[in-house]
Amino acid sequence: MPPDAFERLCQRLLRESGFIQVEVTGRSGDGGIDGHGVMRLAGLLSFPVIFQCKRYRNTISSGVVRDFRGAMVGRADKGLIITTGSFTRDASAEATRDGAPPIDLIDGEQLIDKLKDLKLGVATRQVEVVEVNAGWFSAI
Repeated sequence: MPPDAFERLCQRLLRESGFIQVEVTGRSGDGGIDGHGVMRLAGLLSFPVIFQCKRYRNTISSGVVRDFRGAMVGRADKGLIITTGSFTRDASAEATRDGAPPIDLIDGEQLIDKLKDLKLGVATRQVEVVEVNAGWFSAI
């Protein structure tokens, strides 16, 4: 999936998860911000969130989280990084560092779970496996 398609997938995921006014910036020079939206909770509370989409195979380091937080300054108090990969332990610690604006992290496993929950591009089927015990029947 091309990077811009992954950004649109993340946009759809956020919309289906309760965000409103979700937009993908889709331009270079955006300072690491791929999009923004407003999270609405129970129809009573809303707050702006900016997000970054990382289509990675490997891990995302704490430096990526720090750079993203720097891009957040003055734009939003809450951030979200969505990746197809995973985050290092240091990246997770950086995302929740005391005194810094919080950043939520969604790794590839969580992304898959959310896509399954929302039925976005994936379908799950349960398969029943039936094995006949011939010995049991022959003993009758």
